[in-house]
Amino acid sequence: MSCKALLLSATASDQGKTTVTAALARKLARAGQRVRVFKTGPDFIDPMLLAAASGGDVDVLDLWMCTEAQCHALLAEAARECDYLLIEGVMGLYDGQPSSADLARHFGVPVLAVLDCSAMVGTALAIARGLRDHGRLPWAGMLANRVASPGHADMIRACGTAELPVVGHLPRQAESLPERHLGLHLPSELPDLAARLDALADALQLNDAVLASLPAFAPVPQAQPALPPLLAGRTIAIARDAAFAFLYAANLRTLTGMGATLAFFSPLADEAIPADADAVWLPGGYPELHAATLASNLRWQHSVQAFAASGKPLWAECGGMMALTDSLTDTDGQSHAMAGVLPGSVRMGSKLAALGSQGWPHAAGELRGHTFHYSSFDTPLAPLAHCQRKDGRAGGEAVYRHGSVQASYFHAYFASNPAAAAALFLSPSGTAPC
Repeated sequence: MSCKALLLSATASDQGKTTVTAALARKLARAGQRVRVFKTGPDFIDPMLLAAASGGDVDVLDLWMCTEAQCHALLAEAARECDYLLIEGVMGLYDGQPSSADLARHFGVPVLAVLDCSAMVGTALAIARGLRDHGRLPWAGMLANRVASPGHADMIRACGTAELPVVGHLPRQAESLPERHLGLHLPSELPDLAARLDALADALQLNDAVLASLPAFAPVPQAQPALPPLLAGRTIAIARDAAFAFLYAANLRTLTGMGATLAFFSPLADEAIPADADAVWLPGGYPELHAATLASNLRWQHSVQAFAASGKPLWAECGGMMALTDSLTDTDGQSHAMAGVLPGSVRMGSKLAALGSQGWPHAAGELRGHTFHYSSFDTPLAPLAHCQRKDGRAGGEAVYRHGSVQASYFHAYFASNPAAAAALFLSPSGTAPC
């Protein structure tokens, strides 16, 4: 089985890649096509929106964090099950190590350049040619975004050639997908998201002949090693709501693949940790946007305090760690009492505090992931360990241990090292990463 595949990239961030990818996925899905979408690089929010657009799960692809073999396996499985496989790139086409261009070249996926044409016509084709020729990439063409009028679209389309076709265009949108400090709004916060996606799909104009001429994409399946049953018989309680929403689908698959039973609960709804939980995972998210609610939810707070006191393992990453501190000061300068499990306080900042891929050393090998946050944690706790930046520079995230609680700004990608990930949810006495 094979499919048509596209990697949508651009010259830089903020060119509208997510909007165009969502519009294309929605348009194809509404036409009865089976669509699978992937996102390049570490990202939580874009995959949620792309999943809403396509109607299916969206995984991330990163040749470093996810490993080449896992990326290959994900693409091969998807190609067998879909008609169109779309990959949204990260930043600009050649930005990052590895870059979106590296992914396209490695797997032979044609690139569709999404270009902001709001103030250009023929120059867009020159930019597309430069993007293609700089890395000698497989090429599908360009799609003009933020087009001002039908006449503007006609002029851009007339500049296209057989080797550099204009695959389509999306007019400038009066109301697009809203953003905030960590990215786009969550789908759960947009009650009209379906209507927004339908409007984008309706507005997107495509050259069906160019899409039909795309080569078949059929990567050869590769066998993946079976996951060790390190978590067999264990129930892991996972916070999941608008405040704790940053969960990779691959992380959940890795836990269940190692035998764990997953039980979800909502701190925002003041739900207690399930009584049968053997371990807890508090993932990242937006606790700063819901700090007042979390501060008033005493049932949730008492349950996490009791769980930490029980000595059972608890892993808290980024937003999950923030919710366990003594207090959180939001962007308005308001201080809110948190669960008080970790000594210290968190303060939101107006500038990005950390961004990038990192790895956490472990006896079983490196557990890979990334960091992305605006807040800072002031604590008397001494770090148990430090992560290492992918580029080798100093300044990796601190990892803290307080009793049986382990916490960090580091977001772990469990599939990069299942054995190290399992250790987070086992007894911390000698088995956890260090």
